Amino acid sequence: MDQLSLRIVQLDQAHERKHFNSQSELLNRYFKQQVMQDIRRRVTACFVALDSTEHIAGYYTLASSSVVLTSLPAGVQKKLPRYPSVPVVRLGRLAVDSSFAGKGLGGVLLADALERSATAQIAAYALVVDAKDDTAAGFYQHFGFIPMQDTPLTLFLPLESVRGLM
Repeated sequence: MDQLSLRIVQLDQAHERKHFNSQSELLNRYFKQQVMQDIRRRVTACFVALDSTEHIAGYYTLASSSVVLTSLPAGVQKKLPRYPSVPVVRLGRLAVDSSFAGKGLGGVLLADALERSATAQIAAYALVVDAKDDTAAGFYQHFGFIPMQDTPLTLFLPLESVRGLM
């Protein structure tokens, strides 16, 4: 994929969302009908990849969240303070328009989400995602995400590991 032809920016009212079409009707409906309300309510931030014609090629959402300390693998728990929960950034949704599918844009969007999370001025231990199925979980595991102990479709990647790559 020619990454130079795309730019990732925060979604605003000026971006045309009605033609976005991923392979998930649920993600399409959310993006077209709900995301702006969630942004106004400050419960999510949404970022979009735009091509040279300003067509939305993909999007993802981020929100602050927390996970119960005991849901993390034992080796990770030992390295963290004994607070009941750990602050994280949650990658709520990630979708690629069908016309850009198979070109690596999902990985580019994920990398951008990781960079934004790792460089945020508010502390967070990890980026967490709830994969919709085993295929999605495999996508995240390919990038180093670790399944939670009791919920293997919930995965996390410590942001310290991302900071080390930047």
